[in-house]
Amino acid sequence: MAYIKAGNDTAGHPVNIFYEDWGQGAPVVLIHGWPLDHTMWEHQAIGLAKAGLRVIAYDRRGFGRSSRPWTGYDYDTLAADLNALLEELDLNQVTLVGFSMGGGEIARYIGTYGDKRIARVAFVGAVTPFLLKTDNNPEGVPQSVFDQMQDGIKKDRFDFLQTFAKGFYGVGMISHPVSQAVLDWNFTVTSLAAPNATRDCVTAFSATDFRADLAEIKVPTLVIHGDKDATVPFEASGERTAKLIPQAELKVYKGAPHGLFFTDKDQLTTDLLSFVGR
Repeated sequence: MAYIKAGNDTAGHPVNIFYEDWGQGAPVVLIHGWPLDHTMWEHQAIGLAKAGLRVIAYDRRGFGRSSRPWTGYDYDTLAADLNALLEELDLNQVTLVGFSMGGGEIARYIGTYGDKRIARVAFVGAVTPFLLKTDNNPEGVPQSVFDQMQDGIKKDRFDFLQTFAKGFYGVGMISHPVSQAVLDWNFTVTSLAAPNATRDCVTAFSATDFRADLAEIKVPTLVIHGDKDATVPFEASGERTAKLIPQAELKVYKGAPHGLFFTDKDQLTTDLLSFVGR
C-alpha cells in the first residue's frame, strides 16, 4: 500500500492520501466521485494500464483508505491534496480524469496551480461548472435537492446510500443496467466513508462555482456525460462545461445514467484510451 502526506489536519495530525500506482508509461490520474473511492475505476484502470499507461488512482480524504480528518472537504483543500500527489510522485505530462465530484478537483487544481504538469483533462459526469441554482446561475439545480440529500444522510445514512445508488446507476422497476452484486459493492464502499466527509462533500460539490476555473483550462479537454444522468443532469453540467472550454470535445452517451463507469465501462475505457493516445 502507498500513501503520500497532504499536510496536517487542525489537530496537527498528518493527512495521508492512499493511492494505487499501476503500469508504466504516460501518467493518468483517476479522481473518483462521491461517495465512492478509487476502486470505482477498476475497469478503466486495468484497461489503461494494460495499454501501456501508468495509472494512479487515489482516495479522496475521508474516503477509502485515506485519512478521515474532521475538516478539509472544501475544493481548495481537495485541490491541494491533488497537488501534493502530483508533486510527491513528480508527475508531468499528466492526463487528469475526474468523475462527478472529481471533475471539481480538476477545475480547481488548474485554476489554482496552472497546467505546467498537465497534458490533458477529461471530465466524466462531472459536477462542473456550478451545480447550484442561484440568481446568476439559473441553469443550476435547486437548493432543495441538496437539502433533501443532507436530510436523508442525517436521518439514515445507510438507507440514503442504498436508495441513492439506484438512481445513480439508472435502476428502476423495469431498467436493471447493473446487478445486485454491483449495488452491494457500491453500498459497502460508500457506507465505509467518513460520515462527516459524506455530508460536507455534498456542500462542496453543490455550492462551489467552477466557472472561473474552467476559463483557465487551455489543454485538450474531453467531456463525457450520459444523457439520462439523473444525479448530475447533463443540461446543468456536461453540456455547459463543454461550452465554457472552447477546445473541449463533448461525447454524450445515449441512455447512460450517472454511473457510466460501470454501465458503459468498455466505451469509457475506449474513449479514454483514444483521448490519451492523441
